[in-house]
Amino acid sequence: MNHEQTKPELDFRRIEAGDNAVVAEIIRTVMTEFKAVGCGFSINDAEVDDMFTAYAPDHSAFYVVSLDDQILGCAGIAPLKGAEQTVCELRKMYFKTELRGLGAGASLLKLCLDEARNLGYQHCYLETMEGMAQARILYSRHGFKTLDKPMGNTGHSSCETWMAREL
Repeated sequence: MNHEQTKPELDFRRIEAGDNAVVAEIIRTVMTEFKAVGCGFSINDAEVDDMFTAYAPDHSAFYVVSLDDQILGCAGIAPLKGAEQTVCELRKMYFKTELRGLGAGASLLKLCLDEARNLGYQHCYLETMEGMAQARILYSRHGFKTLDKPMGNTGHSSCETWMAREL
């Protein structure tokens, strides 16, 4: 009898226009779970309903993660508003509960950071919350350091943890 546990088959790909509704639902579900609703949170960003178009410009990329042909997670990179052109922002990295703990976070983060390097960025910035402890652990393990204050102008004034790393 085989007692080895097989790793789930995760699929990572760029967002397509037909993914917009499910990605918006993931963002809204996860942000609500972590009580990240109201003024100053990315749940209110205009791009949430059309992530495909928002990340179509040069120097941006957005990815979805599927398990058993069901999209359960997402993340992207784009220029950090109000910062030097060499700085990108890791944006909207969210996973539904059933995707957590399967290694998707590390894989998607690596994919985003590799793409950021390919696009010529030298630094990556992100904003998160104290309540997202597992996310902060993941970011720290991948070289992100906590900052004393925010960078750029994201408009997310309710995020109280800012991190960055060199690429």
